[in-house]
Amino acid sequence: MTTTATSGISGNVLFYQQPEPLSPETHRGMGVKNMDGPFGFAKVGHAVPLTVGEFPPAVATGPIIFVGEEKLPILVMGLNAGHNIYVRDDGLFEAGVYIPAYVRRYPFIFANDDQAKQMVLCVDRAAEFIVDSGWDMPFFEADGQASSYTKNCIDFCNSFETERQRTASFVQLLKDLDLFESKVASFTPANPDGTPAEPQKIAEYFGVSEEKLVKLPAEKYIELRDNGALPQIYAHLVSLLGWDRLVALTLARQAQQEIAANA
Repeated sequence: MTTTATSGISGNVLFYQQPEPLSPETHRGMGVKNMDGPFGFAKVGHAVPLTVGEFPPAVATGPIIFVGEEKLPILVMGLNAGHNIYVRDDGLFEAGVYIPAYVRRYPFIFANDDQAKQMVLCVDRAAEFIVDSGWDMPFFEADGQASSYTKNCIDFCNSFETERQRTASFVQLLKDLDLFESKVASFTPANPDGTPAEPQKIAEYFGVSEEKLVKLPAEKYIELRDNGALPQIYAHLVSLLGWDRLVALTLARQAQQEIAANA
């Protein structure tokens, strides 16, 4: 890992609009200001990447699902694209909601440098709390050395990268055991007269098949237990009950907005 400025940075990821390789040449004199509501950027993240170690604490917040060919695990935090139902207008998360590490590491991120064939530490220059002056925490000291704040952020990003790799290994294990299946989340709204209306599909995703799980050979099941994968699998399965909670919250918010609009 390095913080040296370079060219050829590639990648397009959620939240990051203007990632720049962090360097004393470019960012000395700049820093981060404290904000009462620092998570406003996460308002657009209705589906946030999650690492496997985060499955247990995230269970009560929303469904943990797997998406795409790579079966990337994500935490569903809203039913409508581009709207995180748990981020308030003041830039804070609702009390009791789990905040994914992916959100907490912002505005830092490791990105691919295609020319140097390595990862470089970047910072999102578009983050509203990055300022040229009046900062509370500088990126660099006067001598060009990384500040204690930046060092702590680098440590956090390194830990996140380690967890990301561990998550990739966990997903590959589930693939090797052929435990994934396609799933559909849906809910049944009510007609004006109270009768059930036609079911509506919320999402299609990949999840662990309980049927395949219970049919695993005993030695494979014990292997999952002993390597710590089994609790994460059950955390994922339990989290899927969160679809009903998300639907209820979404409908309640819509009703509140309609009342406010008609007031």
